[in-house]
Amino acid sequence: MVLYSHFLVIYLLFLSSVVSQVTEFISIDCGSTSNYTDPSTGLAWISDIGIMNNGKSVKVENPSGNWMQYRTRRDLPIDNKKYCYNLITKERRRYLVRATFQYGSLGSEASYPKFQLYLDATLWSTVTVLDASRVYAKEMIIRAPSDSIDVCICCAVTGSPFISTLELRPLNLSMYATDFEDNFFLKVAARVNFGALTKDALRYPDDPYDRIWDSDLDRRPNFVVGAASGTVRINTTKNIETRTREYPPVKVMQTAVVGTEGVLSYRLNLEDFPANARAFAYFAEIQDLGPSETRKFKLEQPYFADYSNAVVNIAENANGSYTLYEPSYMNVTLNFVLSFSFVKTRDSTLGPLLNAIEISKYQKIAAKTEWQDVMVLEALRSISDESERTNDRGDPCVPVPWEWVTCSTTTPPRITKIALSGKNLKGEIPPELKNMEALTELWLDGNFLTGPLPDMSRLIDLRIVHLENNELTGSLPSYMGSLPNLQELHIENNSFVGEIPPALLTGKVIFKYDNNPKLHKESRRRMRFKLILGTSIGVLAILLVLFLCSLIVLRKLRRKISNQKSYEKVCPLADSLRTSTKPSNTAYSIARGGHFMDEGVAYFIPLPELEEATNNFCKKIGKGSFGSVYYGKMKDGKEVAVKIMADSCSHRTQQFVTEVALLSRIHHRNLVPLIGYCEEEHQRILVYEYMHNGTLRDRLHGSVNQKPLDWLTRLQIAHDAAKGLEYLHTGCNPGIIHRDVKSSNILLDINMRAKVSDFGLSRQAEEDLTHISSVARGTVGYLDPEYYGNQQLTEKSDVYSFGVVLLELISGKKPVSVEDFGAELNIVHWARSMIKKGDVISIVDPVLIGNVKIESIWRIAEVAIQCVEQRGFSRPKMQEIVLAIQDSIKIEKGGDQKFSSSSSKGQSSRKTLLTSFLEIESPDLSNECLAPAAR
Repeated sequence: MVLYSHFLVIYLLFLSSVVSQVTEFISIDCGSTSNYTDPSTGLAWISDIGIMNNGKSVKVENPSGNWMQYRTRRDLPIDNKKYCYNLITKERRRYLVRATFQYGSLGSEASYPKFQLYLDATLWSTVTVLDASRVYAKEMIIRAPSDSIDVCICCAVTGSPFISTLELRPLNLSMYATDFEDNFFLKVAARVNFGALTKDALRYPDDPYDRIWDSDLDRRPNFVVGAASGTVRINTTKNIETRTREYPPVKVMQTAVVGTEGVLSYRLNLEDFPANARAFAYFAEIQDLGPSETRKFKLEQPYFADYSNAVVNIAENANGSYTLYEPSYMNVTLNFVLSFSFVKTRDSTLGPLLNAIEISKYQKIAAKTEWQDVMVLEALRSISDESERTNDRGDPCVPVPWEWVTCSTTTPPRITKIALSGKNLKGEIPPELKNMEALTELWLDGNFLTGPLPDMSRLIDLRIVHLENNELTGSLPSYMGSLPNLQELHIENNSFVGEIPPALLTGKVIFKYDNNPKLHKESRRRMRFKLILGTSIGVLAILLVLFLCSLIVLRKLRRKISNQKSYEKVCPLADSLRTSTKPSNTAYSIARGGHFMDEGVAYFIPLPELEEATNNFCKKIGKGSFGSVYYGKMKDGKEVAVKIMADSCSHRTQQFVTEVALLSRIHHRNLVPLIGYCEEEHQRILVYEYMHNGTLRDRLHGSVNQKPLDWLTRLQIAHDAAKGLEYLHTGCNPGIIHRDVKSSNILLDINMRAKVSDFGLSRQAEEDLTHISSVARGTVGYLDPEYYGNQQLTEKSDVYSFGVVLLELISGKKPVSVEDFGAELNIVHWARSMIKKGDVISIVDPVLIGNVKIESIWRIAEVAIQCVEQRGFSRPKMQEIVLAIQDSIKIEKGGDQKFSSSSSKGQSSRKTLLTSFLEIESPDLSNECLAPAAR
């Protein structure tokens, strides 16, 4: 009874989720004159009247089937413009966007239409109508890049461009998530229901997300053909458990095809291929197997080393019959004609089985026009009452520019010309104009513009400016005469005042300024006075600078002589480093050609002063590999942490020199600052700023009486620490590799802001090297496994260690714990195994449940798993990690919907690149393409 109740709760949660999804459906019947509800589906359809003001509604002759939405279509003008529908979205949520096209009878037209379809600036498809009765459906799966998207039609080759319907379907949680969604949409190429009972496509309400599953009985030319002999169709009425990653409909999974002779093969065409693709195969055992019967098979064609060597055992992978198993082929290259076959293994008694497949092409997201330029265009539209301005929709430049702008061919496109002469603009010229750095021509003449000129000093490419016949006021800025490429400036018939910049009157610029009564040239006498005054001031300034430089040089020489004697008395470390002439490739010689004492190190603090500050080192607050740490308070009231080296061996001495040298020359708000040092009476001591909230390790794994860290605080700590490490890697020259990144080396100040500490093991990366060979040092649980093997230290070793810290933040568990993971596992193996199953809830710290957004957790879990990849080249850079954490913070702050432990595992499951038959390496995106990475 308890088990039944549990499943009932899960079902109700799933049902409520589906109901919520449907209420967010957007269904536009293009060309319809009224809104209505489809009686066969219960979906509400709205007319596009008021949404699209161009074109005309056309009644379709002989529409397909009984679908009400295909009885009309909207025909759009045949010209060089684009016509766009704007759809409201929630940024970062995933959607299925679908446009459909049914033309109907050709009538008197000469030829069927052919035109282009765009999503924002990305070419979605070239729509080519070849069959009047066919409904051409174009689907794209996207993660919304902003709070709206544009679907645009343009560029007709033949006939009149048109559209039948436009639909937006929100997807649940992380359905169709990929590691590439920042750069690629997923264009659906095929979605096939095998073993279908009829030739009709299956969609809503059978699929709660309203995906279209084409029947394998569809007799379109070359759609699904070439079935192997012995292929039979089977079906069941039993329920199939489908709450996995992609939630395919139960009705699709209740049918299948089986290769009774050991082979299951088909052939189909894929539009816009060859290309890189993401494919899913859906398997559910819908036959009751006998005790001695087994069904095992492999993918034989096409052959992919990472996938084809894996054995598909449905019952084992799906944990039972009538349960879905959906292996993913995350990044494969497929041809235009896809021939695929599954072949049973030798130890299998039954042939292969297939319920459905889904194939999507990775569609590169094209760059939209620079947002700063778009802001100016929107501002100009807002001060225009011209009705034609409101028809400018979609991206200003792509696929075709708005009539009144000209664009560059760069990526992203920039606006190079604005032509709004005589367009009834009223108000001030937008101040954001200063950001249009690619602008070459500005035509705003013949309007009713008022106010002063905005700042245009940064528009160095500006060549032609027409502002005549307006109501502009104020003075002409002096920089107008120094714009390097300015050729023409027209300001006639305005109300400018003051003096004309002399550079505009040299003849280099065509300058027209008639009918500005209060605008005048500068007098000759004043010009001569300015010249004499400027020359005099310049000469005096040069003499003053020479005098000051002489004083500074003399003062430095005196100070150098006195400091030399002082250092010899109180700082033997500095003396030894200064007098050493032996070349060094260790941390002793930090600066090229000099020692750290020459770089302005932290100041020397005498031992008695530290003894007084720490009350003779009575309050111990920590201990590390370097030595013990004590609390202190200096005479000026500043609280400090005093670290004493445990021994004076040469290795420890080197650590001391390294830490002083490094921390003396680097300064960043996310690195613990070094205040001073002491090297006296065989003591080596470092003095740091005191961090009131201790270490991240203590806050995660320390006293149970402490208030647990909430998720947003953990994200902020991760972001601070990542910024600190990013600075070490990229902000220092040469870069610095920390070598001992761990939660105990991330300290928290009084405001809970994180700072990275303990540079005792740090090494500098030489400019001409990609790694440092060194004895393996670090901390168990955090140490890069690749470092163990080849003794080569790189920045990616820090990345691995930081990935472990991220897993600590998610789970609240220690990196190595027999109690949590057993003797064989650590946090990396455990978390990877959970995430590979698509189960992120099981790794989340219980104190966070109910107070965190699932997608925010997933974003960090994904980047953490990438950080702890076995091979360094597969790991991200710190800059990428910082961006991922910023994404997660944005998601967490973006809404109130949290997840709880009562959510179904299926609803919260999400598989990543690592989830497939086998683990595969991340693809190479360096050339803006997806290519399988070498193993």
